[in-house]
Amino acid sequence: MSSTSLSNPSLSILFVGHKLRQNQNTKNGIYYFPVFRRHKSPRCAVDMPSGGNAPSFPRVRVWDPYKRLGISPYASEEEIWSARNFLLQQYAGHERSEESIEAAFEKLLMASFQHRKKTKINLKSRLKKKVEESPPWIKNLLNFVELPPVEVIFRRLFLFAFMGGWSIMNSSEGGPAFQVAVSLAACIYFLNEKTKSLGRAFVIGLGALATGWICGSIFVPMIPTVLIHPTWTLELLTSLVAYVFLFLACTFLK
Repeated sequence: MSSTSLSNPSLSILFVGHKLRQNQNTKNGIYYFPVFRRHKSPRCAVDMPSGGNAPSFPRVRVWDPYKRLGISPYASEEEIWSARNFLLQQYAGHERSEESIEAAFEKLLMASFQHRKKTKINLKSRLKKKVEESPPWIKNLLNFVELPPVEVIFRRLFLFAFMGGWSIMNSSEGGPAFQVAVSLAACIYFLNEKTKSLGRAFVIGLGALATGWICGSIFVPMIPTVLIHPTWTLELLTSLVAYVFLFLACTFLK
């Protein structure tokens, strides 16, 4: 039996024990045979290259980020984003190539951010310098003007735009007297909240309404009738101009 097992070429068998012996137990009548184990051949681990079969980026060692991404030094941010996305899609799966592309992209993005920040600072400096070099009467005029937060501007713009739309919708039924009164009251309220003086707010509000009404009465008749809706009267168009002046007064005046 052992010779048959050893002579079989399809099996790799390791013989355990120093010699083949047969022991007989006289009491139980049990025979003991040698123990064989199947021999397993070792496996070889082959190291795969980085990225597998993915193509490698040929400009990994190019120092200039513009040349690495293959774009012009005057490329816009949209062109930079497009080049980055295209290269990442083309060399997806190759880790070193992806890192090189991302590094060049981040460098250009940071340079663009710093340029915008520097331009914004320079613009503020130039405006401040222009104000300082302006005549005294302009400086005195600018002392009455302020720039509120964007949220405040949009809320008040929405309010007066709503009043204008309401006046247009009711133009066939009657004049915009009620809408003008509500707009004037809102302007005085906002000015009083800002200046903490009801008298000053009342004067500024009435002045803005009067100025807007006068300007509307002068310039509205100059508009060609072809551009004006047939149901829109001179009073309605003048009230729309007054809404603009009330908005500017309660938003930007101190």
